[in-house]
Amino acid sequence: MTDKQKRNIFSNSGHRKRLRDKFLKHGLVVFYDYEIIELLLTLGTPRKDCKQQAKEVVKKFNGLKGTMEASIDELQEIKGIGQLNAFGIKLFQAIAERYLEEKIIDNEFKTDSAKIIFDYLCQSMRKEKKELFKVFYLNNTNKVLKIEDVFCGTVDQVVIYPREIIKSALDKNATRLIFVHNHPSGNLKPSSYDIQVTRELKNACQAVQIELLDHIIIGRDGYYSFKADNLLL
Repeated sequence: MTDKQKRNIFSNSGHRKRLRDKFLKHGLVVFYDYEIIELLLTLGTPRKDCKQQAKEVVKKFNGLKGTMEASIDELQEIKGIGQLNAFGIKLFQAIAERYLEEKIIDNEFKTDSAKIIFDYLCQSMRKEKKELFKVFYLNNTNKVLKIEDVFCGTVDQVVIYPREIIKSALDKNATRLIFVHNHPSGNLKPSSYDIQVTRELKNACQAVQIELLDHIIIGRDGYYSFKADNLLL
């Protein structure tokens, strides 16, 4: 190793130590997006200067949110980023998703369930190219028993079979349900089919004394709640 390489290692180490110390003292509130990405990139290559790559990533994917949603192949389109660098970003994303999953299962939905569910699913569902229909099965205290992907459709519609959902709910001893599906187009307005099938689902639930708490549509930058819009009456 040359003297220059040694100096670079120590210089980079000092810079990253300053970033770590700043985080421990102030949290992420004082960080630029590229500084957060820089720390994540160095998890895979701790002796490599990743500042320039971090800035390019944030620019290419329009900020922290876009960077976290980028695939490993997309991240590696940036010169100087390999699988080892991308590891840190994808690891952080996976940890965040696991944390939100455990948080939502422990939650009893005494607050705004639509907002909680959107926070949990927005990263994964708004990237889907096809409509995906999920069911949250809950008990009498609104505690989540299980979350399932039930139906997968096309780019603009997913066909729902109420009988299958009710059978699955009874098998799980669920007494309350929340339905969630995405609109890949980004449009949050429910279609006529969405409204029709929600009525059919509500009627099917009532027939077996299961309560439908909400039907939520997730788009790219927000969500729509049938309950909030009084369409579950």
